[in-house]
Amino acid sequence: PESPLAGFSTALSQTPSISSVSSEGREDLQVNRLETQIWIKPDIQKTDVDFSEILSAIQEIAKDVNIFFDELEGVNSPSKDDDSLLHHVNLTSTSDDASRLEVVGEEVPDKNKASGLYFRDGKCRIDYILVYRKSNPQTEKREIFERNIRAEGLQMEKESSLTNSDIIFVKLHAPWEVLGKYAELMNVRMPFRRKIYYLHRRYKFMNRIEKQISRFRGWLPRKPMKLDKETLPDLEENDCYTAPFSQQRIHHFIIHNKDTFFNNATRSRIVHHILQRVKYEEGKNKIGLNRLLSNGSYEAAFPLHEGSYRSKNSIRTHGAENHRHLLYECWASWGVWYKYQPLDLVRRYFGEKIGLYFAWLGWYTGMLFPAAFIGLFVFLYGVTTLNHCQVSKEVCQATDIIMCPICDKYCPFMRLSDSCVYAKVTHLFDNGATVFFAVFMAVWATVFLEFWKRRRAVIAYDWDLVDWEEEEEEIRPQFEAKYSKKERMNPISGKPEPYQAFADKCSRLIVSASGIFFMICVVIAAVFGIVIYRVVTVSTFAAFKWALIRNNSQVATTGTAVCINFCIIMLLNVLYEKVALFLTNLEQPRTESEWENSFTLKMFLFQFVNLNSSTFYIAFFLGR
Repeated sequence: PESPLAGFSTALSQTPSISSVSSEGREDLQVNRLETQIWIKPDIQKTDVDFSEILSAIQEIAKDVNIFFDELEGVNSPSKDDDSLLHHVNLTSTSDDASRLEVVGEEVPDKNKASGLYFRDGKCRIDYILVYRKSNPQTEKREIFERNIRAEGLQMEKESSLTNSDIIFVKLHAPWEVLGKYAELMNVRMPFRRKIYYLHRRYKFMNRIEKQISRFRGWLPRKPMKLDKETLPDLEENDCYTAPFSQQRIHHFIIHNKDTFFNNATRSRIVHHILQRVKYEEGKNKIGLNRLLSNGSYEAAFPLHEGSYRSKNSIRTHGAENHRHLLYECWASWGVWYKYQPLDLVRRYFGEKIGLYFAWLGWYTGMLFPAAFIGLFVFLYGVTTLNHCQVSKEVCQATDIIMCPICDKYCPFMRLSDSCVYAKVTHLFDNGATVFFAVFMAVWATVFLEFWKRRRAVIAYDWDLVDWEEEEEEIRPQFEAKYSKKERMNPISGKPEPYQAFADKCSRLIVSASGIFFMICVVIAAVFGIVIYRVVTVSTFAAFKWALIRNNSQVATTGTAVCINFCIIMLLNVLYEKVALFLTNLEQPRTESEWENSFTLKMFLFQFVNLNSSTFYIAFFLGR
């Protein structure tokens, strides 16, 4: 070429267009871009053109090249980051782009500082907060714990409270290297490829029918329970396949920005995982944040929200300020109580477990509608047939039948017709249609469970959680600290891991089962105590000085017994939750899923007996 500028222009003219470049060819274009820059330099030295003019021209062309490659990356990007749901201001390119970028670079840290979600430098996001008091005597344990936190790679910054100088906030940040390391250890699933859906071939006749149906649907009113995607765009997560994160295969994952690749829920989960395994003192059980919270070394530990859930501007015109604001407007505000839940947003903000819980809760609530409709029908049937009930008629007309007194000394004889009102009220809920309702509820329980299995399978496929439970298995830090000296080779992974002896495990299970049996006996004893209370107090209320209580002694006895039974049930619920927690920790389950299953089984057994013992007494023992 005659000049480097002409050669550079020729090279640019031979560059393929954006639409013709595939995702595989992007790396080749980057290499060509680098070779072109290296190729210009010697040609500049050979020419006699003014160097300042060449430099300014090259800067203009290089700016166009950068814009070209930015557009190329934007077109070929397979998915968007989580921040794509947030509202961004469009930036325009002007002649003084460099100065504008410097100003923006200064404004972003200032904005981050004002948000309270970053360190003082405005660059490091706060992933976790620890709170302690200066006056706390557990200083040595806390210092060792924080020293070990730094050794794990977490960055730390301390800041005193504005209202109380004795309270210190410890801000923790996990850099990219730590997140990648522990994401691989924890088998955190991350997106690596977009899902591609193949449509079946349709015949012309079916296409015509679908067009007619869609035209007919256009005349119908919009579904009020659906979220409006026109006014609230980008509510659905990107459809991507996921795989356990691996640093060796990091090039396969979709990473546009390392700061937003791991969402806040995943970052907090990784930091929590680290804090649960950091030692604060030499010893077997001297490990984990939970023990420091229980002994008072730290007052609290929690991750932060993403900002305020309220905004001065409307989400329909200005977009969401953050993911929390978007979730509040689409899910947690009273104005959208009748709409379906945005489960993808719940999952992204809180994680898979809480997302699955609210998916189950929404499904359960929806399935209760037919049961409530049938129950209302049974009640209305009782109201309409109240005057035609033969049993209540006979009770109300039996004025000559004298009933035995309820108690021996103070209770008088009474007529059968005195219980006329009670018989009519009973008919409202216990009539001929009640048998149909009982059969319906038996069928409903089975249908609900089977349909929920189908719904759960759909969610597991959409969220790519089919093998989630198997991959999530990890040894609990308490188990690891307790049995760290006894190790054996894992036959699957081939790595040594802590081992619990069979005799030790059996002894712990026997003690736990004995505790469960004792607490169930306490519940049964409480039920019989209520029965004895009703027998004793009915005569006491019958001899009461107040005529109102004396004339309604049976109602007073039943009412006070119900209140006492309610208080006992609530008290035993609180007590047994602590007992179940203690017994589960005593068993020393190996993994988190085993711990959750053991704790859930204990709570289910106790609450089943605690809540239904009175019902079983009325059904099988009352009156015998």
